Amino acid sequence: MAACSIAVIPGDGIGQEVIPSTMRVLDRAVRGTSLTFAWNVLDWNCQRYLTTGKLQPDDAFEILARHKAVLFGAIGDPRVPDTVPVHTLLLPMRRHFDQYVNLRPSYLYPGVESPLRDKAPGSIDLLFYRENTEGEYAPLGGKQYPGTPEEIAVQVNMFTRRGCERIIRAAFQAAQKRPRKKLTSITKSNALSFSMTLWDDAFHAVKKDFPDVHASSLLVDAAAMDLVRKPESFDVMVASNLFGDILTDLAAMVTGTIGLASSANINPEGKFPSMFEPVHGSAPDIAGKGISNPLAAILSGAMMLDHLGQIQAGDKVRAAVHKVLTAGTPKTPDLGGSDGTAAMEAAVLAALGD
Repeated sequence: MAACSIAVIPGDGIGQEVIPSTMRVLDRAVRGTSLTFAWNVLDWNCQRYLTTGKLQPDDAFEILARHKAVLFGAIGDPRVPDTVPVHTLLLPMRRHFDQYVNLRPSYLYPGVESPLRDKAPGSIDLLFYRENTEGEYAPLGGKQYPGTPEEIAVQVNMFTRRGCERIIRAAFQAAQKRPRKKLTSITKSNALSFSMTLWDDAFHAVKKDFPDVHASSLLVDAAAMDLVRKPESFDVMVASNLFGDILTDLAAMVTGTIGLASSANINPEGKFPSMFEPVHGSAPDIAGKGISNPLAAILSGAMMLDHLGQIQAGDKVRAAVHKVLTAGTPKTPDLGGSDGTAAMEAAVLAALGD
């Protein structure tokens, strides 16, 4: 069987540290299966931009399209404006490959302390479906009279019936498979009377097809409050691009650390490659120190295994992470310890076994 070709973009900062660990863990996880990986490591990052003036080659998306999936680390450098990597690579990739499902789980593991009082392991188990290609992050708008007192900025939110319905339907399908069968749609239609009323209309239309799912709608400000006040009341949540972005970062901290926050940018139809990345960013303040937590990237790799049809291998990786965190050692600084990336990788590999 031919090796599965994966495009690897370690990126900048701690992406250069956590992605090699993830590749070694994934290679171990598929040992003995019919799957092997052919890793194609690409030097698309801010250092390349500083040297050549371009973050990636002109045919970047043609290159990525030849792969089954993309494993992404983190991109960003204090010397480069954030708009460069975000608007040159990240958001265009999501749109170009129609990766309209941004999937982000948040789970409180044993051995990980929530900043919230008296939260037991497993009591917080959230699955976010974030719309990933339109909404508030659509590249529509512009500026007039820049640099003058009359400067005007217009940012247009773009919501389509198709875009709303397909992400909401994907979330309902996920909720239907989970024990609680519960879904919360995040809205702000009391203030955003065009975009979010369309979102609400799509939610109620799709809801009719899933009578066995306990579905409700909640304003985004109330949702932010309840993620702190009673996060265990949520199960599956579906939100627009901006609302999902903000709430998933909050959920990551509620479950202990962004160092465990994994994500997938999925094209469910399989027409284009999907992309898998940790949420934490390049973290330039700790880059190069060897203390970054690789578990968010490793858990993102487990999601890639699921997407490639290797569910058993993905479960093995998650079980290994669960075992390491339950043991309470090693611990990287974000988990309250002083161990490094290499120690955490070694522990996961040992938990996977031969």
